[in-house]
Order: sequence, then C-alpha cells, then structure tokens
Amino acid sequence: MLTDSLAAGGLNVPAIEGPHAEELLSFLHPGSSVSNPIDFLATGTAEQLGIIIDYCEHKFDFIDAMVVVFGSPGLFDVANVYDVLSDKLEACSKPIYPVLPSVINAQHEIHDFMEAGHVNFPDEVVLGRALVAIYNTPAPQTLCESKFEVDQERIRAVIDSASDGFLNPRQVAALLDGAGIPRVSEQTIESLADIDAFDRSMGFPVVMKAVGPVHKTDVGGVILNIHSKRGMKRHFKKLMKIEGATAVLVQPMIAGRELFVGVQRESNFGHLVLCGLGGIFIEVLNDFSSCLAPVGSDEAMEMIQSLKGYRVIRGIRGKEGVNQQSFSEIIQRISSLVTLAPEIVEMDINPLMGSMRGTIAIDTRIRICRQDRPPRA
Repeated sequence: MLTDSLAAGGLNVPAIEGPHAEELLSFLHPGSSVSNPIDFLATGTAEQLGIIIDYCEHKFDFIDAMVVVFGSPGLFDVANVYDVLSDKLEACSKPIYPVLPSVINAQHEIHDFMEAGHVNFPDEVVLGRALVAIYNTPAPQTLCESKFEVDQERIRAVIDSASDGFLNPRQVAALLDGAGIPRVSEQTIESLADIDAFDRSMGFPVVMKAVGPVHKTDVGGVILNIHSKRGMKRHFKKLMKIEGATAVLVQPMIAGRELFVGVQRESNFGHLVLCGLGGIFIEVLNDFSSCLAPVGSDEAMEMIQSLKGYRVIRGIRGKEGVNQQSFSEIIQRISSLVTLAPEIVEMDINPLMGSMRGTIAIDTRIRICRQDRPPRA
C-alpha cells in the first residue's frame, strides 16, 4: 500500500514514522513495513487493510491521499478485502485510489467492486498518467454569461402545463419562441379539408412530416419537394398510414447547411449541450462537441471551432459557410432554455439549417421529465 501527500510543487511521498507508525506496525504480521509504501505482505488480511486506511485517515495528518495496490495472492478469498476497500471509499474524507491488478484471477471480485460504483486502475502506470493529466488540467475559467435574454414566463408556462414525455409541435414552437430561437414557419394538417384551406403564403415547394413518430426519417415520415395541393393530398394519405401518426406538419423548403444542436440531462451534472453537423452526419461522422450548461459566448464558439467538420461550417471550395455568430447564439439560447427549464431531459434540433444569413430550426423534438430533475438555477 502506498500513501501519497500532495505538496505545493507536485506529488510527494513522505516518510511515515513516529509513535503512530510503531503502533500501526503492531497490528500487522511480522516482516511488514510502514515506512511508505506500507507493505502488509501477501498474507495481509482485510481487517489489517481497514486498520491501515483508518490510520492514514485519522492518525497521519500529513497524508492527503492513499493509493491501495492489492493483487490477489491466490492464498485466500479476496472478496472481503474488496468489501472493506469499498466501505472505506465511501467513509473516508481523503481520496483513495484503488489499483487492483489481478483483473484475471480476481475478475469476478473486481467486477462486483466496480458494479458498486467504484473505479479501478489496473496498474500503477495508468494511475500515474491519470494523476499527471489532472495535475496539468487548467483551473476552471470564469464563466462568460450569455447576453441573450429569454421569455421566462412563457417558457415556464409551457413546461408547467405539459405532461411528461415528448412535447407536441405547438408546445415545441412555444418554447423555441420563448427562447428566441428562429424556427421555420409551419402548419399542422389533420384532414384533407385543412389542405384546401392551406395558406398559400407559405409558398411551394413544401416539406411534409408525420406528427407522432419520434424518428420520422426511419419510418418514411418525411417527404420533400412537394409542389402542389394535389401532391399534398396524395402524400397526406400516405403519411397518415404510418403507425403512430396523428397529423402532418407542413413546412417550406429551406436551403442551407444542416447543423445540429442537442441537449442531454445528466443526473449529477445538469445539462450537457452538444453541437455538430446535422442530418445523417451526426450519426455517420459522430462529430460533435459538448459543454455543460450554462454555456457562454466564448464556450459556444469554442464548441463550434473544435468540430472536425469546422472547415465545412467556415466554408470550403467555394461553397458558402455558416454564420458562426448566429450558430453560437442558438447554442447559448438553448443553454438558457434548459437552465430555466431543468425538466427538459432530451432535446435536439436536427436539422438546424445554417447559412451566412443566419440559422433557423427546422425539426425539433423535446422530452421533459420531472422525476429527479436538477434544481433550477
């Protein structure tokens, strides 16, 4: 067992000596050492490990953290050793780093140990690299708050009146409007008669999307480039035959670069805001960046510029790029939305159509859940 102390200049391994060290040695088998690293031999017991950790926790004030290296000697059942280590990880105020190298002959015991929510470093080198990475990580930066305001009353009114689950198009539109996120104009069609009364000011061509199915594209629920009311009626009948379809959403065709912005609520950390190239590229390229909300202007721009596909957003080979300030604003507004409405557990705008003129939400889905929601900021 190795006990470490974090000094101002780095990692220090202090000597363990004095009356308490002699007292600890009396609990161990003959031949053990407490000089640091503490060695309680291959025949050491779970009880002795508990005593050693207690001394490091309560008696040795110069010890800031502990590294427990315990391999299975093959002489006895080690499950009780891992149980003691698990209990001490929960009870001790000082960090304990488990290094359990017997990943083959103690495979089941280590699996149970990690199933309890703990971590394992399979060897000292892995732990050393992790400590170096943490030590060299810069201090948290001062948060640059978003300067974009949202309509708090409108957002809370929608959330407080909605049931858990995916929101309907009207509720989604109200949240986007409340957050100040530009969205494409749309009409909900529930019957052929609605098509006769269709507002021609939207113009053709249009897109028709089935309302109800979560993944519309997977079930053929999106039809592009419809140029007439006659075509709308034909495709309406087709879309309404899709299982789960309750209506059809009609939107004008919008040109631009497909982008993606999403949110995932993490139970212990709040909301994770993501962005990337949209459409099928989010799945095919798996290229996205993320940041915990709230997201400020500097962080939003860093998210965009860290994408592997950033050159596409910037513009490449004579093709128009995307207004990055507008894209950044959408990210910040979504961050403000989920900070104000922690009930949102899942949200994505895909695609978010971007051009040099700006960005506009085309297809948005939002799911809320009030259970175990993080507190409102």
